[in-house]
Amino acid sequence: MNSNVNNSIVVMEADELMTLVTEVKETVATNIRQFSAADLWNIQRNMKTAQRGSRRKEINA
Repeated sequence: MNSNVNNSIVVMEADELMTLVTEVKETVATNIRQFSAADLWNIQRNMKTAQRGSRRKEINA
């Protein structure tokens, strides 16, 4: 295991910190389609099918 670890403390000035933490006002999208449980199930099923096809290509290659 690699034991090289970088220091995660970042030094910055107060004004830079204030610009990073200022509040950003965002608009909320109103035309978002809501997913049902069946939609999520189909997405997962399609992902499994796609992964199965890519595994076959790797074996044949």
